[in-house]
Amino acid sequence: MTDQNQQGDPGRTDAPEPGVQGGPRATPERGADPGVTSEPATVAMNATPGADDRTVLSGHDVEAELLADWRVMFDQLHARFATGDFATGLRLVAAIGEAAEEADHHPDVELTYAAVVVRLWSHDVGGTTMRDVRLAREISDAAARVGATAEPERLSVLELALDTHDLDAVRPFWAALLGYEGDDETPDELRDPTGHGPTLWFQESDPRSPEDVEQRFHLDLRVPPEVAERRVRAAVEAGGTLVDDGYAPRFWVLADAQGNRACITTWLGRGA
Repeated sequence: MTDQNQQGDPGRTDAPEPGVQGGPRATPERGADPGVTSEPATVAMNATPGADDRTVLSGHDVEAELLADWRVMFDQLHARFATGDFATGLRLVAAIGEAAEEADHHPDVELTYAAVVVRLWSHDVGGTTMRDVRLAREISDAAARVGATAEPERLSVLELALDTHDLDAVRPFWAALLGYEGDDETPDELRDPTGHGPTLWFQESDPRSPEDVEQRFHLDLRVPPEVAERRVRAAVEAGGTLVDDGYAPRFWVLADAQGNRACITTWLGRGA
């Protein structure tokens, strides 16, 4: 199913990380708590059925809902269920479809031989709402009924970041080359309209000649908070270097043996 709009963080206006060329964005919009509610968190958390369905929930709001199978990934809820075989996955997808039709709220669903991945997002408000929370619970119940097992530790979202001092000069090229699309609300990012490729976002940097640049691209990998430090340790044990952990748990900057950098990021530490 691909009824929802594809993922992307609405309304990002980010400056580069101080002292970290190629680091991920520090502002709430780049992987922050998805959206900032204008009401106290308790309003969203204690919403009755049908109430506050257009209120965007923060990451802390979602965590308070105790959705054990689900994780906040930018402005979406993601879950992965191990099914063990294709037939079980089909039964789970059918159950998800019935629940989605009943709720008139449709997730993105990916079916492979041994797993089903689900992404929930209220595209009309650009974030996670109580509609997503309710449907997430129904999907978890359906997964339990077919014997599927949640694997939140295996969730991640990859983004590509390109350093540039002149966004307008390079953005059209990358849109044309990749077949990506953007909009006026998020001019510093391009997204794959099919939902399969990683988001490309442009990080402001100082002007430099091409000869002075060793790395313009870096990878940002969004993972669940409980996975982040394990992934950082694994990268270091595999020959990498921890370049900067001063912004943790928002992100850690790592480098491989040749100095090429990448970042592990989470939604924590970015807002309410």
